[in-house]
Amino acid sequence: MDELRRKGLEKMNEVYGWEMPNIEGDPYFDLTVDHLFGTIWTRPGLSMRDKRIMTLTAVTAVGNSELAEIQANAALANGELTEDELKEMAIFLTHYLGFPLGSKLDGAVSKVIKQRRKAAAEGKGEDRKANVNAAVRMHSGGTVHPDNDK
Repeated sequence: MDELRRKGLEKMNEVYGWEMPNIEGDPYFDLTVDHLFGTIWTRPGLSMRDKRIMTLTAVTAVGNSELAEIQANAALANGELTEDELKEMAIFLTHYLGFPLGSKLDGAVSKVIKQRRKAAAEGKGEDRKANVNAAVRMHSGGTVHPDNDK
């Protein structure tokens, strides 16, 4: 594994809060890991919290609830944002993006909070396999990594 791939996977793991598999030969995944996470997310100048808020805003603006759930979950897992801050983001963004998109973010945040509270009450961690598979599908053109599809 070259240095850019290693750096990209490390940052991707930090951003998502779990271990992503290294998928060789998938051009979308290669571009995501090497460029987005290896080059863009590692640039100085913005904190991880800043980048998380910007990402949540962007995915809300395009109506991507699945990525909003992944990002909200990671923000909570990494301590970058609180439940209350995520809920406030939804309220705030509703007034700039409109009710349908703002309510989709609120629904995604509420779902994540409910899942995390349920998992905590049951003494379980978050559903890693579901989170990893959703992220892999998003970054690889829909392919689920074979190790995570069991």
